[in-house]
Amino acid sequence: MSTSVLALYRRITRWPAGHWLFSRAVCFKAPYFASIRPRIELLEPGRCVASLRHRRAVTNHIGTVHAIALCNLAELTGGLMIDASLPASMRWIPKGMAVEYLHKAVGTMRAVATPAQPAIEAAAGYELPVDVEVTNPAGEAVFRARISMWISPRR
Repeated sequence: MSTSVLALYRRITRWPAGHWLFSRAVCFKAPYFASIRPRIELLEPGRCVASLRHRRAVTNHIGTVHAIALCNLAELTGGLMIDASLPASMRWIPKGMAVEYLHKAVGTMRAVATPAQPAIEAAAGYELPVDVEVTNPAGEAVFRARISMWISPRR
């Protein structure tokens, strides 16, 4: 996504069905995420909230939301949050992700991404951890991820 992702979100989500439209636009720009059909519910500097419906295409052999679908949701929310939080002079790329599967994931999953520390403008690259927690419809944490984002100046 471009550095104007936050401005696009703010403009589109004022319209009827704006959150749905913004979510589709994100998946058009990054097609792999379309496989989980995410819905971006909130995007602001320092926070992104998105959900994933439990449907057959994201279900594993034991009837729960597949682990990789949860990883995709975490990477999407973490990436959007970082994109909306960085100064225009900085860029990002995920370097790695550590995950914890806490409970069986059944029902609509809701992910909340926040930075472990504020993003800053810097002359050199640095690592910024992003925390993502995914909860089930009862509000119980079923999955946690810590994504290592590499932040560096744009060339």
